[in-house]
Amino acid sequence: MKIKIKNIIQVIESFASTALQESYDNAGLIIGNPESSVQAALLCLDVTEAVIEEAKALGANLIIAHHPLIFTGLKKINGNDMVQRCVIQAIKHDIAIYAVHTNIDNVINGVNGKIADKIGLTNRKILQPKSGMLVKLITFVPKLHVQRVREAIFEAGGGQIGNYDACSFNAEGYGSFRPNEEAKPFVGKLHQIHYEDETKIEVILPVYLQHRAITALIQAHPYEEPAFDVIPLLNTHKGIGSGIVGELMKPEKTKDFLQRMKNVFDVKIVKHTALINENIQKVAVCGGAGSFLLEEAIRAGADIFISGDFKYHEFFKAEDKIIIADLGHFETEQFTKDLLFEIIQNKLPTFALHISKINTNPIFYL
Repeated sequence: MKIKIKNIIQVIESFASTALQESYDNAGLIIGNPESSVQAALLCLDVTEAVIEEAKALGANLIIAHHPLIFTGLKKINGNDMVQRCVIQAIKHDIAIYAVHTNIDNVINGVNGKIADKIGLTNRKILQPKSGMLVKLITFVPKLHVQRVREAIFEAGGGQIGNYDACSFNAEGYGSFRPNEEAKPFVGKLHQIHYEDETKIEVILPVYLQHRAITALIQAHPYEEPAFDVIPLLNTHKGIGSGIVGELMKPEKTKDFLQRMKNVFDVKIVKHTALINENIQKVAVCGGAGSFLLEEAIRAGADIFISGDFKYHEFFKAEDKIIIADLGHFETEQFTKDLLFEIIQNKLPTFALHISKINTNPIFYL
């Protein structure tokens, strides 16, 4: 069976839906037709001209990048800058480009989860959980069909609360309806009010799964016109949000820990604030530019916050409450390529995947 671009996208987005991306982002299929067949994919952090040449040499007609090639609209495509030249080359050589950016940052097992793996963190929690990511789906089902409908909703992703699944609330009652001449009622007679013993089912699910859950509900429900409600919730989603905080199995001397981080992330230098803690045990992380999470890291009681792109004046905000360790944007996100490889290979083990060997980091150190 030929694999299409849309099949690869489905695998990625089942792990990190594009609905989870930040409002400023441009994750998703940037260049290409989702119906096109794909021979091989190249995984990278950034799309550059060298990466496109690498894809051509490997016979890969799909590039999956962490950073979107296009962030804002292009008014001209005349080759005057790197982005425009990459767009021209990708289209010329029929190479599709897909980006999985802040959506994979915002899942607990995403970019930051991979960093936590590399550091060895346990007892992990999202540093800044997102609100408005959950809805409550409510429906009313005749008693003999409750289990079928409930399980269909669970299968579609509903009823997951933290470490528990198949979660629902059920209440008994009765419903009434009167079919008109165009109806084909499952129970009851035309033009007569019918009363049916029903169970009210309430299930919580992520907002990006609501259409799939509603489709499953309708397909499993015996009624011609099943009633249901979708209610937005303000609850935070503990599995979706920015950054991660976790703990080391045992405390490490601060200087030993920082030296280990240099080895783990393969960096020559670590920019950091004063080493106010003798030992490190609780660690906050955010791949890429994470200074916006500093206050959350402090509130979480972290001994150190590992991220990148801190500005000079932002280091003062540590105020001897936490150690900031700036390891660099590229350096903290470098494991994203490995993460994408694992996600796709797990579902499509025979598909040809290549991890880019091009170092796209624009920053160099002497």
